[in-house]
Amino acid sequence: MRNVFSAIKRVYLRFFASQARPIMVYYKRNFQKEKKENIRISSSTFLDYKERLKIDKEVFIGHFNFIEASNGIEIEEGVQITNYCSITTHSSHNSIRLYGEKYKDFANLVGYIKGSVFIGKYTFVGPHSVIMPKTRIGKGSLVSAYSYVQGEFPDFSIIAGNPATVIGSTKKMDQRILEQHAELKPFYEAWAND
Repeated sequence: MRNVFSAIKRVYLRFFASQARPIMVYYKRNFQKEKKENIRISSSTFLDYKERLKIDKEVFIGHFNFIEASNGIEIEEGVQITNYCSITTHSSHNSIRLYGEKYKDFANLVGYIKGSVFIGKYTFVGPHSVIMPKTRIGKGSLVSAYSYVQGEFPDFSIIAGNPATVIGSTKKMDQRILEQHAELKPFYEAWAND
């Protein structure tokens, strides 16, 4: 009887484990009910304050991300956010230390950071990156894996480090590729030059 119970338990656990695997969920509208084609968000990504998260078409948000939009996040067309990324519009990382156990007793906390986040068209955010409040990333940028990003970054930036800085230009990378594949220039110029 014990072997039968163990066998049933194994089948049961395998079935539910297979059902719990993250999957990509496809959306035809963003959270403001605007028609936007091909938005893909993993079932394992946690979205907080969806009503303040504005996503454009062709956006991909991979597995195991944390996106908190209480102060507004805008993700433009074609952005790809890989896996294990955190994007937040508020942070208590300074004020919690300053106030200690009195943290919960105050409304306007010194050291408490809040502000919106903007990620421009066709930007790629590498795995394990953190994007902090008051951040604006220009279009066509590349955020390297494990970056801690806060501040203003111009279009076509290669962003890396902790704290992240601009270490190069994706325009230069793109030009080398476009020289070898001239057939791609009209596609690239359609969004890059607007």
